[in-house]
Amino acid sequence: MLLIDCPYCGPRAEVEFSYGNEAHIARPLQPEALNDEDWADYLFMKTNRKGVLLERWVHSHGCRRWFNVARDTLTYEILAVYPMGAKPPKLPERSYL
Repeated sequence: MLLIDCPYCGPRAEVEFSYGNEAHIARPLQPEALNDEDWADYLFMKTNRKGVLLERWVHSHGCRRWFNVARDTLTYEILAVYPMGAKPPKLPERSYL
């Protein structure tokens, strides 16, 4: 189980949080102008790579606030936690073959 350091409440067990998908994906400026394929691409096609991924999480059983997490998807190590709207911190490159 992950121990997630909520920036507002402190460290809590993973079961208190809900995953909100990949972070820093901009919503289309004119969604009504997108065709079905482009809209589906925006909604469903995520990076899903092995290594560091920037994610959104919400403390659903606590303060109910959203924040971003930089997490290694191979080791599950949480490398950084930072507020929504903030730029991601500089992280070391990790290479997995």
